[in-house]
Amino acid sequence: MDTQPPPGRPIILTFAGVLRGGRRLLPVATFVLPFGTAFGVAAAEKGMEVAQILAMSAVVFSGAAQFATLDFWTTPLAFGSLALVALAVNARHIILGAALSPWVNALPPPKRVMALTMLSDANFADSHVAFKSGERDVGYLLGGGLVMWVNWNVGTAIGAFAGSLIGDPAAFGLDVVMVCFFGAIVAAQLKRRTAILPVAVAFAISFGTVDHLPTGWNVILAALAGGLVSVVRRAR
Repeated sequence: MDTQPPPGRPIILTFAGVLRGGRRLLPVATFVLPFGTAFGVAAAEKGMEVAQILAMSAVVFSGAAQFATLDFWTTPLAFGSLALVALAVNARHIILGAALSPWVNALPPPKRVMALTMLSDANFADSHVAFKSGERDVGYLLGGGLVMWVNWNVGTAIGAFAGSLIGDPAAFGLDVVMVCFFGAIVAAQLKRRTAILPVAVAFAISFGTVDHLPTGWNVILAALAGGLVSVVRRAR
């Protein structure tokens, strides 16, 4: 993939760009609040302390990975399993980063890392379109990610502190937020015919091994198998 910036004005990262990107994604970011609340409640029910919950959301900033790792939150902690789950769930960021490389790689390493630290599906989708349309300020990417991060952490704090008041997430439907999130992602991918076989393989393996593997490992195996099928198909 070409890592040189497209011709035109120089690539920059400014505070004005951060504000512009933040304002753009603020309406979308509000929908992250119930998602974060659901995680805070679920993590509290798993026995995590409030400080641990808040620290995880602040540092990890990956709803999918954080929900997935809750099944491995046992005593003693299975750090190897936690790492593998996070890797499997967040492997898509390799592709997202590569798609943004013509713009972010034009920045000095510190600014590049700062912008990509806030990378999420939502601000990637919005920023990638903006960059291809002529946007030269990578602050746009950072600003969108920051408002997503803030809303995710506010939602997490609400769930962590008010978990006992909120009670069972199922009573409000919060327990299905993650299922709906993944369902929407899969449904969008199925618009491309090339994604049907990898998704079908991943589903079959995940469903078929759920009663035969330790908790969560069926997801890891399914993700690896689906990715392998996709790679093999593209190599032909």
